[in-house]
Amino acid sequence: MTATTPAAREASQQAPQQASPQALKIALLGAGTVGAQVARILTEDAEMLASRVGARLELAGVFVRNPDGARDYQLPRELYTTDAEALVDSADIVVELMGGIEPAKTLIERAIARGSAVVTGNKALLAQNGSELFQAAAEAGTQLSFEASVAGAIPILRPLRDSLAGDTVTRVMGIANGTTNYILDQMDSTGAAFDDALAEAQSLGFAESDPTADIEGHDAAAKAAILANMAFHAPFRIDEVHCEGITRITAADNEAAAEAGYVIKLLAIAERITAGDGTAGAVLRVHPTLLPREHPLAAVRGAFNAVFVEAENAGELMFYGPGAGGAPTASAVMGDVVSISRRLVRGGAGRTHTPKSVVPALPVGEARTSYMVVLRVADRPGVLAAIASSVAEHGVSIVSMRQVPLSEDDLVAEESEEEYTDEAPESVLRIITHEAKEQDLAATVAALEQLDAVTEVVSVLRVEGN
Repeated sequence: MTATTPAAREASQQAPQQASPQALKIALLGAGTVGAQVARILTEDAEMLASRVGARLELAGVFVRNPDGARDYQLPRELYTTDAEALVDSADIVVELMGGIEPAKTLIERAIARGSAVVTGNKALLAQNGSELFQAAAEAGTQLSFEASVAGAIPILRPLRDSLAGDTVTRVMGIANGTTNYILDQMDSTGAAFDDALAEAQSLGFAESDPTADIEGHDAAAKAAILANMAFHAPFRIDEVHCEGITRITAADNEAAAEAGYVIKLLAIAERITAGDGTAGAVLRVHPTLLPREHPLAAVRGAFNAVFVEAENAGELMFYGPGAGGAPTASAVMGDVVSISRRLVRGGAGRTHTPKSVVPALPVGEARTSYMVVLRVADRPGVLAAIASSVAEHGVSIVSMRQVPLSEDDLVAEESEEEYTDEAPESVLRIITHEAKEQDLAATVAALEQLDAVTEVVSVLRVEGN
């Protein structure tokens, strides 16, 4: 067997009769939570990995900004380096776990240009520049693998690419961010306020000190773009994903959801649709969503992730597991490393991913969904009829409409306000619509805001899975 690696090619040019190398050199870029665990696995499980690959996996070095810093798994000092370029040039496989766009992009391009295989978990980079990196890898005949970029330890990208390659995936819907799922789960199960649930997530290490990327939905949006890329075999970018976070979700939203038999989850959704003008494409969206309690995704608790896939022939599939954390994500990284290493030992061209389909990204207004709209309305005769009429005017039908009096907490809060006046009584109205086009539902809500009988549109949440 001949190992087709950059190091092997250089050796063969110098000594054509020399046997193939006994080790593959691995360059690790980044030694954070995931990188440290990858280093641990490469070190502690070296014999097991060698038996599975057919060659030793040798850690050539680890690029870090501070070689003397403390880490979750400490390697000998001589393995740490600040010279990323030299490290990349010495390796057969480059594992990029730094995150961010630069210098990760430049270093990956450097590795690809010299024929080294690359493994990355960098969702932000792939969601922004994935297409050009995939193309570069294809032209260089090398491999760029990225299972760890979505849903941690859950094997989801390889099944979409390989297991379902002979099928047509119509929809992917997933809980792709553990931080937001933990927060929403706490709000649902304990009644915690958003700020308190976020603080607990941070104390447990589920949320960063700056949680913006998670709670505003940006992290899930990057994963939605990658999932759509793999599911529909077409290039998508993060700026084609409609994105809403969870910062506006309140205890009242959770109470209304629970009373209606739903739970709130932040979902990343990519689905094939046909637009009103007949254009076939896909809508990519991330937003808080109501799911029926009996839906499989509704039962995903804590910081776990799950991805629900619908395909024409396979039907409904769900992939579930830990979606973050050093060891789980390192497991996905090492799966890619072992797969690539086996190919290098046996020889052959790199496995490339170059989306060829033309599936345009369509505006979110073309999506079909349902809404739960919570209104604060005047409690007088004729109000319900006026609201129902306004909804019908926009081609939207109502599944249910429930009117409840203001809670005691609301009344006490009002009475404590200096500007409170003894006006006509009010109540809360909860409306759940049938499925309709998103743009029609949005127009319906805008019309409701203009009705004299409506004091406030308290919240609007989409509903899926009915």
